Amino acid sequence: MSDLGRQRQIVELLRDRPFASVRELQERLGVSAATVRRDIDRIDEAGEARKVYGGISALDGASHAGVAYARPYDENRDLAVEAKRQIAAVAATMVRDGDAVIVHGGSTCFHLGVKLADRNIRLYTNSMPLAAYLSDHGHCSLTVAGGDLHREPGIIHSPTQATPFYASKFFLGSQGLNQEGLLESHPLLVRSIVELSLCADQIVVLADSRKLSIHARNVALPLSRIGTLVTDDGLSDADARMLEDAGVMVRIASTSGALA
Repeated sequence: MSDLGRQRQIVELLRDRPFASVRELQERLGVSAATVRRDIDRIDEAGEARKVYGGISALDGASHAGVAYARPYDENRDLAVEAKRQIAAVAATMVRDGDAVIVHGGSTCFHLGVKLADRNIRLYTNSMPLAAYLSDHGHCSLTVAGGDLHREPGIIHSPTQATPFYASKFFLGSQGLNQEGLLESHPLLVRSIVELSLCADQIVVLADSRKLSIHARNVALPLSRIGTLVTDDGLSDADARMLEDAGVMVRIASTSGALA
């Protein structure tokens, strides 16, 4: 198969999924890792997909067959920053001195971690950016997940190591949210969310109201597992009723104008 033919196959594969690893592409295409990496470089240079750590991902925010894909952490971090800070501020009021909490990776959760940095709490995180920040600026007791660093989506994860921590609350963001539950495209995020959800008494989702219109590929948690959603005042009446019917408590952060 020609170089162009292989590259077209890779691009076509990403129409149905958010990510493909170098190893998977080796097996699928029957070529060496070096050849796959060269193909990924060419596709990235052509702007048809994005080269990421360990493989290649669909273009940021791309949507195929009604499915939205996640933006990389570094880009998502800079979107709707004031809204995320306000949502994080409300979430921080749910934490009491002496609490043990888990704060997942993601940009809104990063802002929550910043607000908790000097609190008298025990905090566990799998977020490399948050762990680095708290190492330099925080005074809370910090436990960092063990395992491998996955630069995209910016978390530390081990497929074999159990989480040595139990918390009163697990705070996490989401790519999307609907009547089925909390939605994510990245398979690694789905796995880490499922695992950490077993290590806390209550699950608290931090997500601006736009997330309720995004349909990502995987249901990471059913709606029945979510205790509280902290969102903004753009939440529609229909979505509020849907959440109430599912038994999800909604807390509203006043972010008028912050999402523009």
